[in-house]
Amino acid sequence: MTRSVVILGYAGVQALDLVGPFDVFTGATLHLASRGRVDDGYTATLVSIDGQPVATLTGLEFVAQPPPDPNLPIDTIVIPGGVGADTARANPAVIDWIRTAAPNARRVVTVCTGAFIAAQAGLLDGCPATTHWASAGRLAEEFPTVVVDPEPIFVRSSESVWTAAGVTSGIDLALKLVEDDFGTDVAQTVARWLVLYLRRPGGQTQFAAPVWMPRAKREPIRDVQEAIEAQPGGAHSIAELARRAAMSPRHFTRVFTDEVGEAPGAYVERIRTDAARRQLEETDDTVTAIAMRCGFGTAETMRRNFVRRIGISPDQYRKTFA
Repeated sequence: MTRSVVILGYAGVQALDLVGPFDVFTGATLHLASRGRVDDGYTATLVSIDGQPVATLTGLEFVAQPPPDPNLPIDTIVIPGGVGADTARANPAVIDWIRTAAPNARRVVTVCTGAFIAAQAGLLDGCPATTHWASAGRLAEEFPTVVVDPEPIFVRSSESVWTAAGVTSGIDLALKLVEDDFGTDVAQTVARWLVLYLRRPGGQTQFAAPVWMPRAKREPIRDVQEAIEAQPGGAHSIAELARRAAMSPRHFTRVFTDEVGEAPGAYVERIRTDAARRQLEETDDTVTAIAMRCGFGTAETMRRNFVRRIGISPDQYRKTFA
């Protein structure tokens, strides 16, 4: 028997939050069918509480069906996020359906701010959970019994509930679930069809990808930023950076932190990490050589930095992204 996947849509849903998992589960089904396993896989259905089409913020509209009887078994319920999540969780019919259906489901998956809907239904009480980093503080504030972690790509919140950070991380989590259900080969094939890595590890931080570094308004601070970025492995001590900016170390540290949003030392570490990431992806050089070149000094220092900042070791990162 195929496994039923019910994706709950609502007005203002994030399109990729629902399309990403939908394509992963459907892709797994197509692959299994091509192998003669026509009774395996998933039957994915997009539903809305009133059975009406679901409109996203960007104007895309998806045809939806009424939700199934919540008293009947469901394999997987997916609750995506989006700007309409607050309105959805304020709808008693939505919350009542989730509260009734969840105990009859093998697992419930939230993506992005879908965690707010699950929390409203009481599915995350006393559990660890994640959501999009920009909404993590609000989730923790509104639901103090939920142990919110803004870092991971996805988290197994309980025996039957998973939470994902948002947008593309819903694809990562869906691939993980396919891997659990049907093995690595199936998940890997689906990922290849989608031109993706097999999956990012759940413990990987949401900030593992390169980010735009904030630019300082003051020219001396911008000059320091550019010097660090041009030579990540340089000797960027506070004293040297302050000298370059023609400021005292104490004044430089205060101004840099105010302008950029983090202390100079943390900024240097971030730039070095990003430089090391690129070299792990693009070269076959040893971790020791990359650590020396990027200013970490030793492979162990670089490993500790990667685990702290990205959530995985350099070796794991290379295996995933090289």
